[in-house]
Amino acid sequence: MKGRLILILGITLLTGFPLKHLYAQNNSAKQRYKVAVVDLMILKRQKLGAFQLTKDIGADGVEVDMGGLGDRETFDNKLTIDSVRKQFLGKAKELNLQIPSMGMTGFFAQSFAERPTAVKAVEDCINTMKQMNVKVGFLPMGIKGDLVKYPNLRPAIVSRLKEVGKIAEKAGVVIGIETALDAKGELKLLKDIGSPAVKSYFNFENAIQNGRDLNKELQILGKNYIAQIHCTNSDGQWLQNDPKVNLEQVKETLDKMGWSGWLVIERSRDAKDPRNVKWNFSANTTYVKSVFQGPNE
Repeated sequence: MKGRLILILGITLLTGFPLKHLYAQNNSAKQRYKVAVVDLMILKRQKLGAFQLTKDIGADGVEVDMGGLGDRETFDNKLTIDSVRKQFLGKAKELNLQIPSMGMTGFFAQSFAERPTAVKAVEDCINTMKQMNVKVGFLPMGIKGDLVKYPNLRPAIVSRLKEVGKIAEKAGVVIGIETALDAKGELKLLKDIGSPAVKSYFNFENAIQNGRDLNKELQILGKNYIAQIHCTNSDGQWLQNDPKVNLEQVKETLDKMGWSGWLVIERSRDAKDPRNVKWNFSANTTYVKSVFQGPNE
């Protein structure tokens, strides 16, 4: 550390480059945790305005959704249009924001295990990810994705995710899945799938609402099996006021695990005014950043 400070001071004296800027560059390059919001949850699903709102909220990036699914063969995805895609990428660059992931939230109301065109839809998302240079896709298993309630669908889910894994590996991206399983069950599922391109998109809410120890669940999965984290609980109160979430402890756990990446804020809206997007998401973003991007990071 002492040697590095001497080097930085030497560079400063030789170049006249302000010391604070060298520190800023160093901190930016080494930022271990970044914070994002979800365009769907800030009521800007696949809308260009999501970027300015994300900037106003104070987040580092926004998870962009693939659009609705319904009875279509695939997502209602306008990002396949070159001009639209260029607008999104241009706006992100202009505002110095990142797109950490693409969300396939249309599957929340579907059944990944049973829908005939499920793999095709995910492949379409992967193609969009490649065009957008996004490395993670969020895939919920849907209304029958709860393998505790529907264990009979496990073989279909494993088989389809093996297909998805091959497509994702070839594309150089990762698909993060959300299931209702505990960490041991999810780890077993991921190992059965056997693809480095299929990991867990860990959700605080799933662990907390099922009475599981959040930190132990993270440790059981381990850093190599967690693609990204939805860093929120159910709605009702902000994260800073939620007695079921100890973010300082979570950070300590993730630090010890050696995990780094994106913490994506999905919910934790205050019950007093749940539709006040800027108020709720600014509060949660500010708090998460204060814990995970403190002065020592």
